[in-house]
Amino acid sequence: MATTLPSISIIGSAGIQAKKSPFKISLAQWSLHRMLKKGDLANLDFPAFTKETFDIDAVEYVNQFFKDKAKDKAYLNDLLNRTKSEGVKNLIIMVDGEGKLGEQNQSDRKKAVENHYKWVEAAKHLGCHSIRVNAGGKGSREEVATAVVDSLSELSTFAKDYKINVIVENHGGYSSDGGWLSDVIEKVNLNNCGTLPDFGNFTINRKENLKYDRYKGMTELAPLAKAVSAKCYNFDTSGKETTIDFGKMMQIVKQSNYKGYVGIEYEGKEMSEVEAIKAAKKLLEKTFASI
Repeated sequence: MATTLPSISIIGSAGIQAKKSPFKISLAQWSLHRMLKKGDLANLDFPAFTKETFDIDAVEYVNQFFKDKAKDKAYLNDLLNRTKSEGVKNLIIMVDGEGKLGEQNQSDRKKAVENHYKWVEAAKHLGCHSIRVNAGGKGSREEVATAVVDSLSELSTFAKDYKINVIVENHGGYSSDGGWLSDVIEKVNLNNCGTLPDFGNFTINRKENLKYDRYKGMTELAPLAKAVSAKCYNFDTSGKETTIDFGKMMQIVKQSNYKGYVGIEYEGKEMSEVEAIKAAKKLLEKTFASI
């Protein structure tokens, strides 16, 4: 019997096709926050702008750019129809300003949790997989952790019925301590509660310049990740990020077995937002191919 040889994909003179990367690129809306705040870009136009300007077909929203629209079905339908017409996927709504989930006062904490419900519903309407929340609060490490576990448990239980994940970003305070946040998520112990590790947000206290090792933090948070944020600030003439080793970060992410979107989030001031996003995309593509 003749032996059937496996087929090999060839790309021109380049030879054997490279193995497909388990990662895709999305764009976090905060990358364009200057344009959005100036009125140079409207929230409704964000998906089309992303696709046409960067050839990126997946987006992550920030709720402050449509703060009063969480329950506005007509607005959400308009946004959804625009994404569908552009072939853009809605992934996440990043939620800020709805109260502290680590609040010590139980009634205030419950109100903060309930303030997030409408964003769970909006995320479901838009076809997102997650809302991103913050784990802020005043008190000792143990007190805030206990409060956040309580809040995340309640919010994630609510979100489960909508098939929405509740993901926590390292976003200052105790949450920028990778060990603290990973321990909180493990104590919640719900399948739809995880992390959104950000490459850059590992400053625990700005006044005291107290920082957590970003690579240690990523190692701790990536195994619990349901999304990843590639924070960037500036790029050198060779295209490398000047603050963060993207290759090292993505190796950590790969080793955690995370597969999915990596969101560009530009937060620098040295470059225009458009040029920085293009530089970040180029760097991520190069990094994906090298690991």
